[in-house]
Amino acid sequence: MLAVKQGDLSLLQHPASQELLHSKIPARLAYIATDGTPRVVPIWFHWNGREIVMATPPKAPKLKALAKNPKVSLTIDDNTFPHKVLLIRGSARLEPVEGIVPEYAAAAERYFDPVMAKGWLGQLRTMVSSMVRITITPEWVGLLDFQTRFPSALAG
Repeated sequence: MLAVKQGDLSLLQHPASQELLHSKIPARLAYIATDGTPRVVPIWFHWNGREIVMATPPKAPKLKALAKNPKVSLTIDDNTFPHKVLLIRGSARLEPVEGIVPEYAAAAERYFDPVMAKGWLGQLRTMVSSMVRITITPEWVGLLDFQTRFPSALAG
């Protein structure tokens, strides 16, 4: 059986990828800021089976940058040896949403628990009346598990 090559979207179905996509680990979203310099921000996410969905308040600086250049990369990686690292490249779509983005609420329940999430979402509703949904459709996927999938610099 041939190993699936880095870049293949089917890597999203690999057990290590699924573990990371359903974990409580924030994604690290990388993009190019409006001044042309790179940025990386930790951000909650929700995996809907096809796309990574995030949300942010409408005044977040990253929104202007993503509107100007929607190309992004993100990583979700754990801290347990042997490390698992999911790498995704894609393009961001931005969509204003009244109230709380439903995928953000789902992420809050995963990162907290239902009771803490309810409290946080209630507090957030007093701070913002709308949010922006950021949807990343994967265009390239890489996976490292340091057991069967290693960085290219270590591969034979």
